[in-house]
Amino acid sequence: MNQTPDQVLYRSFSREQWKQCGHQLPFIDMLDQQIPRLAALNEPLTPEEIRDIYLPLACWLHDYIMSYQQLRQKLNEHLPGCCPQAPFIIGLAGSVAAGKSTASRTLQFLLKQWPQHSRVENVSTDGFLYPNKILEERGILNKKGFPESYDVKRLIEFLKQLKAGYDHVKAPVYSHLHYDILPDQYIELHHPDVVIIEGINVLQVGSPGARRAAPLFVSDFFDISIYVHAEEAYLRKWYVDRFLLLRETAFKRPESYFHQYASLSDAEAIRLANEIWESINLPNLLQNILPTRRRATLILDKGENHAVQEVHVRLM
Repeated sequence: MNQTPDQVLYRSFSREQWKQCGHQLPFIDMLDQQIPRLAALNEPLTPEEIRDIYLPLACWLHDYIMSYQQLRQKLNEHLPGCCPQAPFIIGLAGSVAAGKSTASRTLQFLLKQWPQHSRVENVSTDGFLYPNKILEERGILNKKGFPESYDVKRLIEFLKQLKAGYDHVKAPVYSHLHYDILPDQYIELHHPDVVIIEGINVLQVGSPGARRAAPLFVSDFFDISIYVHAEEAYLRKWYVDRFLLLRETAFKRPESYFHQYASLSDAEAIRLANEIWESINLPNLLQNILPTRRRATLILDKGENHAVQEVHVRLM
């Protein structure tokens, strides 16, 4: 029987099969108490999800990281100085509301537990969005999150510095509260062992404008890439639910960019959230994000309750 293209590219594991790939590790008993600081707003995380999905994934990544470090050591033995100390870089992609933040923080915590790569940094590409002033000047503020809204050249320069082994590398900071880049604020990285680059469009090969400006693409710097996938109906529901939660929390703060939405009724908030999804997030998903899924090394396929149901590992 002929296989589909996806079956040729990937081997699929059920949740039950995947959880057998994990190991009993000394730090496993401390996982439960970490859940409150790992789970993002409206992204439920259970002990079972960590043990069944993220711990096997961390073990799998650990093997890759160790092979990467050993290869660079061998290369330096043959060609001294050819491989500077440089981090293993993981790209983590997926739609708005898919649960990327929870996935990246959970993996960061787990990977830190191995002494061979305990310095693990988590960087969101939100920091590489153009400031609102520039987006407004270009008439694309309503397309924030689309490929053209990112300073791809600056992001690639950041990744080049990481892979070149610079002593001190800085990433800009984005504030979801202010809906803008925070001027003169940075995440500072000093010789990390592993860096997780999380963002909706990290597997993009770039818009035509970005392609001319940068013959390299963001994904060229990734040693492994992960895509967090869910059906569009689930993503929409999770986005609307999160919008309602934000209306009761962050939107109530006077300094919030979205403070005007804090007084909306349930019906008004649901209608507005669906309008934003339909006009911005859905087109971005269909045109830019979802088409990159098959470029990922590994796909986490989520069900309605945010739990991963299948894991697809790329074979070639």
